[in-house]
Amino acid sequence: MSRPYFFMETILPDADGILVLSEATSHHCAQVLRMQAGVDLLLTDGKGSRVLARMLQPDRKRSRVQLVHQEQINPTLCRFSLGIAFTKNNSRNEWLLEKATELGISNIYPLLTQRSEKTTIKQERLQSILISAMLQSQQCFLPVLHSLTPLATLLDNIPKNEDIQRFIAYCGAEEKVSYAQSLQAGKSAIVLIGPEGDFMEEEVTLCRESGFIPVSLGSKRLRTETAGLYVCTLFNARNDV
Repeated sequence: MSRPYFFMETILPDADGILVLSEATSHHCAQVLRMQAGVDLLLTDGKGSRVLARMLQPDRKRSRVQLVHQEQINPTLCRFSLGIAFTKNNSRNEWLLEKATELGISNIYPLLTQRSEKTTIKQERLQSILISAMLQSQQCFLPVLHSLTPLATLLDNIPKNEDIQRFIAYCGAEEKVSYAQSLQAGKSAIVLIGPEGDFMEEEVTLCRESGFIPVSLGSKRLRTETAGLYVCTLFNARNDV
């Protein structure tokens, strides 16, 4: 049976290696799992730290654990980032974030475009979905969920000299290369997915001027969240993640 796995934003034990769990985690340990003293559990800060701890004193508000072993996991050398204009259907957006997190995505940029259906996001709720998916998939790195970002702002903030593959997927009639064939193994990548009404022509031009390559995701027209999951999955397959 796998050990229970919990998230703590900051893991700072005292000089004796004793750590007090957050109230939410304490409640889950003591009230939901009915955890007893001596039981082992795992903790992560979402930044690569993986900690084995042993329950000393379960309490619904301030459970105390003893740190047994701590290691720092190295991040993958090639990372995947997704810029995507959310749909107006919250459940579809949340499904995408959950699955992309399970696949190990590094950065998620909710995009604000001219045809965006979603112009506000519930950052706290979406963050909780990422944490839950990270723990469920037994990972130590929490994706960075950026605030709602205008497309032009995102393009300005990507370092021009950074060695990263840049793709924009859309349904325009112009000739495009295949994403599956263009994606190179061993290199980080960022892919932009537009809203259900697609990117405007001037937005595509702006992306091209910033070094983004227009790509096709195949002959089928995909929903926004399906396209997002597809590009993430193919990146993993190409890099054997």
